[in-house]
Amino acid sequence: MTDDAPRWGGINHLALVTNDMDATVRFYVGVLGAPLVATIGDPSFRHYFFRIGERNTVAFFQYAGHPVEPFAKPAGIPDPRAAQFDHVSFDLPDEEALLELRNRLKAAGSEVTDVVDHGFVRSIYFNDPNGIALEASWWVRDATDGEVDWADAALFRDPDPVPAVRELRAGGLTSVPTTRLA
Repeated sequence: MTDDAPRWGGINHLALVTNDMDATVRFYVGVLGAPLVATIGDPSFRHYFFRIGERNTVAFFQYAGHPVEPFAKPAGIPDPRAAQFDHVSFDLPDEEALLELRNRLKAAGSEVTDVVDHGFVRSIYFNDPNGIALEASWWVRDATDGEVDWADAALFRDPDPVPAVRELRAGGLTSVPTTRLA
């Protein structure tokens, strides 16, 4: 590793797609025990983050009016229908590291966005040579650190959360989904 290499901190979030955010919350919180630590939402989409480790989350998008065609496949078996994947976000420790990476990408001739401020996380977006959408992020306010505060409007910004979130705020889930192997 060279001294000027990015200071990676792991996967900030793996962004997946769901048609049913309520069932997703019930499964990730109620079955896997991954706390819901932040939400973003507006009438066109939801984006929910579940803590799976220090500064690491799995996140899901649900797009209003744009459902994906669901399917199941065994892990490790190639399938052209693998549409649940949206992008990978790599974690960086601070804004300086984010800006350094942006400059590094530009110097290499890669297209990269300006820094996007999502409130609790700031990000840049770019693609790898395979066309895989990538993001690099740093937690302005680390949603994975400490206990979940449901009243924190800076982290829980979906104005119309799914029923599972309302149940969590009230003290716990009333049901969880069952799953099947492909």
